[in-house]
Amino acid sequence: MALEDVRKRLPVLGSLPPTKDRSFTEADRGPAPRPAIAVWEFTLLCDHQCLHCGPRAGRARPDELTTEEALRLVAELAELGVGEVALIGGEAYLRDDFILVVRAIREHGMTSSMVTGGWGLTPERCAAAREAGLMVCSVSIDGLQAHHDRVRNKSGSWKRAFEAIANARGAGMRVGANTQVNALTVPDLLPLLDRLTEAGVMAWQLQFTMVHGNGADHPELILQPHMIPELFEVLDEAADRCRERGIRFLPGNNIGYFGPNEQKLRWAQKTGGHYSGCTSGVVTLGIESNGEIKGCPSLGGPTNQGGSWREHGLRTLWERSPEITYIRRRGLDELWGFCRTCYYADVCRAGCTATSEPLLGRPGNNPFCHHRALEMRAQGLRERIELVSAAPGMPFDNGLWQVVRESADPDERARTGPVAIERPRVSRVVEELGAGHEVAAEDYVAPRPDA
Repeated sequence: MALEDVRKRLPVLGSLPPTKDRSFTEADRGPAPRPAIAVWEFTLLCDHQCLHCGPRAGRARPDELTTEEALRLVAELAELGVGEVALIGGEAYLRDDFILVVRAIREHGMTSSMVTGGWGLTPERCAAAREAGLMVCSVSIDGLQAHHDRVRNKSGSWKRAFEAIANARGAGMRVGANTQVNALTVPDLLPLLDRLTEAGVMAWQLQFTMVHGNGADHPELILQPHMIPELFEVLDEAADRCRERGIRFLPGNNIGYFGPNEQKLRWAQKTGGHYSGCTSGVVTLGIESNGEIKGCPSLGGPTNQGGSWREHGLRTLWERSPEITYIRRRGLDELWGFCRTCYYADVCRAGCTATSEPLLGRPGNNPFCHHRALEMRAQGLRERIELVSAAPGMPFDNGLWQVVRESADPDERARTGPVAIERPRVSRVVEELGAGHEVAAEDYVAPRPDA
């Protein structure tokens, strides 16, 4: 059914209800907290082939939810207390029935938003989406033109993304941008902010490129932990400029943690101004396009897929599935390596699970941390990650990496080599709780020399 035909199915309404409060408070925690936001991979069909794509999007899953199933799921999201539903992909707009789902989200009083690469976000699609009730559109722009087009693996993508911003703004939506920070794009960030300011975005969210899915196949894109202090100098300046320009600066949950400018960076999004631990299965809920439910949209695979909505229903999975409730149940005993000894361990709990688990096989140890990088620097050390086992090539899959700790001085590094190596540990499928044990040594190669 073409977009215009679907548009004719939208009920004629005088107005849509006000949105619920999507904020999350301590009162919402309890044994089974109320999810504040659901992020829904509406289809895996995509018009990009991004080098960092976690689900390795491109083709639709063969068993994606039908329109009728999607509308029933919207009702269950509302009944569970969700405040916002964000449609992602692939590309949500490649299913023309996305506007019917947007309208249902709004009719149930939830905020409706969408994250998009923007290649095909035409004025016609924007008009239909806005008529349906889409409130917020965030367009992915990963650096300046050359780096964006390289990472998005499509010439012309950068220009199309800025056209998408203009089209969405023209339709009357609030428009933001989201940016993957990788080893190529750190110098791009401040000049990109100038372009985003000119384009009229109201918010800018950044996150590190992660080592899952396609990202696992491209180590050259992954920021090294020892690069983090210099990056945070750039982020500090970016936060100042955003505040001056009235743009909400939103560091993602995998950018942190507890460095000297933590409060400045998180002033727009966190009560108390600091990171407070992974929100998978606590604040956030993820939905795959075939109805598989998980705690976070950036997680996948058997350690994180809680079960099929078609078989079990949403509330049962949210309240009882061990894969979804893991973050609610874990404690300090699940931390290991540097993170177990960290001063901030009890609050941070090793940061973003979608960053640490694909890297080292299980959560609980995370070298992508500002505080940790500064602690290493104070000791004359640095950390880098090194791929030791390739990913098999499935959605949200991962290889295995190790963290090599060595002298920050290149001459000393050449003489002495690593001072410590934190090796990957077994999956939570093997040992659900605890710190886990190291994967067999024969799975590893010796650390390569690094100048």
